[in-house]
Amino acid sequence: SRLGILIVRHLKRLERVILGYLEVSDGPKEEARLGILETLQCTIEHAWPRMPCRLPVLLKALLRLLWDVHTERGPTPEPVRAALLQRATQCLILLDRCSQGQVKVLLEGVHSSCEENRVRECLRKVQEST
Repeated sequence: SRLGILIVRHLKRLERVILGYLEVSDGPKEEARLGILETLQCTIEHAWPRMPCRLPVLLKALLRLLWDVHTERGPTPEPVRAALLQRATQCLILLDRCSQGQVKVLLEGVHSSCEENRVRECLRKVQEST
């Protein structure tokens, strides 16, 4: 947040780091994933003019994270899972806002074909956000 809009100078490298952390579970407390979701949220808030061009990659990574968190049967406690889902959903909402509703359009088909309640709930929150 200290860099503000100047974060755009580092977006390419930062994006690779974010994607790497989102892909791998880091144990029951999921501290790294929770931290990187917070970083992504802050990045979206500060560099929003540059986010629409990164939308396909970030959307795919966040959807994969939602699915992985829902389907993982590891030792992660329920409150941690809920926090991961909530933060990923918040990032999707922010991406939708900075891309003038493109996320909602892209998620329409996913929401209707998804049968998992927790993932559907996250997608519903994105669809209903203003």
